Amino acid sequence: MNQTASTIILEEDSFFLEIYLDPFNKRIRVDDYRGNTTSVIEKVEELVIVHKAEKLIVKVRSEDYFNFLEKGLQPEALVDRYFLGSDAHFFSKFYTPERKKNDHWITEDGMIHTIYQLDTTLQKAIPPKEYGLRKVDESCAVELAALYRQVFQIYPTPLHDPDYIKKTIKDGTIYYAYFYAGKIVSVASAEVNFFYKNAELTDCATLTEHRKYGLMKMILQELEGELKRNGIFCAYSIARSLSFGMNAVLFQLGYSYRGRFMNNCYIYDKLENMNMWVKNLANC
Repeated sequence: MNQTASTIILEEDSFFLEIYLDPFNKRIRVDDYRGNTTSVIEKVEELVIVHKAEKLIVKVRSEDYFNFLEKGLQPEALVDRYFLGSDAHFFSKFYTPERKKNDHWITEDGMIHTIYQLDTTLQKAIPPKEYGLRKVDESCAVELAALYRQVFQIYPTPLHDPDYIKKTIKDGTIYYAYFYAGKIVSVASAEVNFFYKNAELTDCATLTEHRKYGLMKMILQELEGELKRNGIFCAYSIARSLSFGMNAVLFQLGYSYRGRFMNNCYIYDKLENMNMWVKNLANC
């Protein structure tokens, strides 16, 4: 099977579907749907069999919550105001026993509890003047890809490929990065959904030797500012559940925990659980 992810649109008499096929992570994600929810689920489960997916994720509108629950899917996470101000419930279903097993869940529950005890009034660190923050464009794609290769042995999207990064920028993804001695040392992006007016803050990476200055917090705040200037107030981020640092950064920036995806994607060095964090930028 081709390992390249792709988005497909399906339209029939009783429904419309926008589906993200993700063979690398052995999953299928329904990003949008309209029409008869029973037909929607039946069609998607046909695709699960065809593509040998192990996990299905559906972004469900609040009014359809019980329709999907009754069909055997279960809610894993929530994004407040995702659909032009209406909440999105991320429902999942697993298709192999192995994909539904996890040894880290209790540990990760404890981490969330610890993070919620953190002080959110701490003064932000100011990086030394040798560090410069700016928006980056396609000309930095090769350098960005090299940084992602260095930080992540495995990543759920092909950020190791400069051409993929160039495509994301053309499609509207915003990247900000810190430079040190002329080289990128920390980066994050905002993947914008212009139709539903939301954005995922993602692809966060900092070289190990530059992690003591709180660079990622500054980058995320800069991205938030640009989103607000563009009238986008629903921001969310999905962080590795075993990464205390990244989850703590999001909490201290005012994001709220909204659930956890079990065995969601291959990242860092294995299949991992991912935490959902959400922020309403209109309140800050």
